[in-house]
Amino acid sequence: MDAKTGSISGGCPFSGNGGTRDLLGRTNRDWWPDALQLDILTQQGKSADPMDEDFDYAEAFNTIDYAALKADLTALMTDSQDWWPADYGHYGPFFIRMAWHAAGTYRTGDGRGGASSGQQRFAPLNSWPDNGNLDKARRLLWPIKQKYGKNISWADLFILTGNVAIESMGGPVFGFGGGRADVFEPETVYWGTEEQWVDTGAETRIIPDEGKALENPLAAIQMGLIYVNPEGPGGNPDPLLSARDMRETFSRMAMNDEETVALTAGGHAFGKAHGAAPADSFGGAPEGEHLALQGFGWLTDEEEIAAGNITTSGIEGSWSNNPTSWSHDYFRLLFKYDYELTESPAGAKMWTPVNPEEADMAPDARDPNKKVPTIMTTADMALKMDPEYRKISERFLENPEQLDDAFARAWFKLCHRDMGPKACYMGPEVPAEDLIWQDPVPAGSTPSDADVSAFKSAVLDSGLTVSELVKAAWASASTFRNSDRRGGANGARVRLAPQNGWAANDPEELGKVLAKLDELRGSLSMADAIVLAGAAAVEKAAKDGGFDVSVDVTTGRGDASEEQTDAESFEPLEPFADGFRNYLRTKASVKTEDMLVDKAHLLGLSIPEMAALVGGMRVLGANTGNTKHGVFTDNVGTLSNDFFVNLLGMGTKWTVVDESGDEEFVGSDRTSGAEKYRATRTDLVFGSNSQLRAISEVFAENGGEQKFVETFIRAWTKVMDADRFDIANAKYNG
Repeated sequence: MDAKTGSISGGCPFSGNGGTRDLLGRTNRDWWPDALQLDILTQQGKSADPMDEDFDYAEAFNTIDYAALKADLTALMTDSQDWWPADYGHYGPFFIRMAWHAAGTYRTGDGRGGASSGQQRFAPLNSWPDNGNLDKARRLLWPIKQKYGKNISWADLFILTGNVAIESMGGPVFGFGGGRADVFEPETVYWGTEEQWVDTGAETRIIPDEGKALENPLAAIQMGLIYVNPEGPGGNPDPLLSARDMRETFSRMAMNDEETVALTAGGHAFGKAHGAAPADSFGGAPEGEHLALQGFGWLTDEEEIAAGNITTSGIEGSWSNNPTSWSHDYFRLLFKYDYELTESPAGAKMWTPVNPEEADMAPDARDPNKKVPTIMTTADMALKMDPEYRKISERFLENPEQLDDAFARAWFKLCHRDMGPKACYMGPEVPAEDLIWQDPVPAGSTPSDADVSAFKSAVLDSGLTVSELVKAAWASASTFRNSDRRGGANGARVRLAPQNGWAANDPEELGKVLAKLDELRGSLSMADAIVLAGAAAVEKAAKDGGFDVSVDVTTGRGDASEEQTDAESFEPLEPFADGFRNYLRTKASVKTEDMLVDKAHLLGLSIPEMAALVGGMRVLGANTGNTKHGVFTDNVGTLSNDFFVNLLGMGTKWTVVDESGDEEFVGSDRTSGAEKYRATRTDLVFGSNSQLRAISEVFAENGGEQKFVETFIRAWTKVMDADRFDIANAKYNG
């Protein structure tokens, strides 16, 4: 355990705090069992997406009148609507919170969350306590979304509106990149197992005294929060404990200490917190409310709204005496005054300045002629009390221009961290500067067909085996995560730290293969050479199995340097488990086959593609450590359907190896009792699970060999090319 943060370093991304769970945790059906269920209409591959199959969001986005859209958003900031009046006559702070909470669910552990698909519109996020009353922010935006239609996604609109809000109040903005296409159903994301929300008694997820660390891949401190409890851990108003939670949760959202301080101070330069009355005096969350409310939740009483009696966090007041203008008053007030612990009208713990001067008081949100004291949350007090945060805060106080730059950059990172490489960005405000967290890769060059052919021939004559070449290509490409578009073969970072030392990659063998490919590649990039070598091996393996096939390779990859690689940020991509290679670092609280499905989801694979890759990788001898588990063939290195044929055959009886903890199995001949095979859970699940068995039967039956090979090659190519956004978006980005 890390004594500084209370976290478990390098732990299992599926580890729990006791007990077991699956990859879903608490689902929407658990929270709202009476809600209308639409799952039946998306069975058999039916899509919930109403757009035409050939709809291209990138193309649509680039037809938009961007200046007109920003002008409309700017006008909206002060175009108050009676049904939800704006605090201080300006919606800017409200929209900043909307954008922040859309992006702030991102976590580095599995790359899930974030703003990239507009998930804030759907449960559970639309009903998280921390997102209280953001249903109104989205409705305020509806006229603009309606006007521009399919040319601007909700996902992009959330973030662009937050940017415009900052600009409209004089704040610093680093840039904006569009390209977030909407989805039309809730995404399956593990948000935790707690049975209560933060406002109804959910436990805090970090209790070092009890040996309780924040479970990976989670980042929020309590169920229903984006980051930390503003009152302090579990409502305990201890600034130092709050600093501990902040450091842990922000780091899991890809932010260092300086970025954490800048975001907190910059975000709290605007607007106010709401805690005018106890939360239980208002309505429930949108997802569980009556049909007549049409998706609204929480506060809906018009008289209460008009009076400003609004409660979201429960804390009441603004941080700054100028809540609708960018200023440096946040740090000025934080360090000018001593603060005492008080309670809001809603009963939430907060901090107020002792004997504030009238000039340092804030206007009332609805009556500009009235003055009220400013406030700080326990999380704000952490910036003053924690030694490391205080150093940064004092530097920003003394050098406000540094805060301007740090906030603008941290906000841009917050809103774009889950978009992937810069090639995915669109629009006129994409910054020219390359940022290391964007995982930059130099442009590659496309080799000639002759060079590709000569290289593949040389590889096959090099003495390297099919298994070695397949393993190297998989190690390079399979780091890709569809969740945040990180990893993949482009850049050939598999040859750099930390990837070249990952146990799953068999470092010694990998180093030998890469050295030989480097020797043979000529003018090819290493990134292209690794993928082409894998393709050559698959083609040979298929030919040896009686299938003359060609594996398509999109060339033109570049090679990233160590200077372009933030090695620390790649650590969460290290596989704890990779069922495709039959790799498991150590037994976890989640079933190994569940982790295989999770990996397949991150790679964007279908069920048949997942099955074909597992079966193919086994017969190609691609297991980590070259183990024999699941290698149900006498012709290792030949692409055949032997895995499925022998798994489904009735001549084998399977028993668990007792000391394995239900992870290793022996397959014995039913007649003689002699051992035939060894297997893991990720092998046997293809015969035990009824849905996977149905797929396996298709591949194993007579005539299924062709279907298996075709599916394997399609899936292999998908993984190898998963990160080629530079090709996909080239026509839109020039």
